Amino acid sequence: MHPTTRLPFLVLILMLSVASAARAEAPLGQFNPQQDLFLPQFDSKTDVDDLHSIAGVATMLRDPRFSEVNFHAVAGAYGIQEGLYVPAPELFNLAFGKRWSNAHTNRTQALTDVSEMVADTLNRGGHVWVAEAGQSDFTADWLKLVREQEPSIDTQKQVHVVQHSDWNESVTSPEKLTYVRQHADYQKIPDGNERDNGTPGLRTETDGYWEWTTGPGPNGETWRMARDIAMEFNGREGRYNNTAIEMGGMDFSDVAESCWIFGFAGLRDAEAFFAEFPSLD
Repeated sequence: MHPTTRLPFLVLILMLSVASAARAEAPLGQFNPQQDLFLPQFDSKTDVDDLHSIAGVATMLRDPRFSEVNFHAVAGAYGIQEGLYVPAPELFNLAFGKRWSNAHTNRTQALTDVSEMVADTLNRGGHVWVAEAGQSDFTADWLKLVREQEPSIDTQKQVHVVQHSDWNESVTSPEKLTYVRQHADYQKIPDGNERDNGTPGLRTETDGYWEWTTGPGPNGETWRMARDIAMEFNGREGRYNNTAIEMGGMDFSDVAESCWIFGFAGLRDAEAFFAEFPSLD
């Protein structure tokens, strides 16, 4: 290649590198990928909607725009509700790899893991964003550990807890909900089961979206597993019967909180979500 023809090529490479770096450093909504920690916490008791929500969050995290997001998921972050848990460790493994803790089988270890990650993030000046796809009991417990271990940290300024469900609040231990509201930035957002209320409405009774989500690749595999486990446990042995899922539809309403955190609260519904985060990979 002649030296004079190499220059434009090198300039192009440099421009692409700068653009790529800029995208990696750009904030995602309220989240700063360079400093912050994202904690999607799922109760999975007794509604199977969390299984679809796990697939929805995983779909977002696999998007190239989220490549720098530091995250850790939690299973079994439930409160005082009655009913059976929906076990799905294989789905968590597929969705999040090794970046999750099982509070259902080992709550003490999960609290240790999460509190250490939270403290490290806060000590470095970062913020923690909790997508409360369930109740706030688990959050209250790790928040208390962090405050006891790091009393100089202003958790009310640096820890943001996002909740969308009145029912989730109603089956959180009252004293723990009060604790989280007092010692974190607690944000109650509009319910993700409804459309046109300020968050995406991600519950649908139609089965028409499955062809958008169950193609080849990791996203398709995750959605297929979520669909199959949800159908297996929906309404079983006294668990809550989710009518949308029973009819072959989708309920990933808890993903509304992740959309809120990362700047996608304006998405109207499931169709808009899958247009923004295509799953036919």
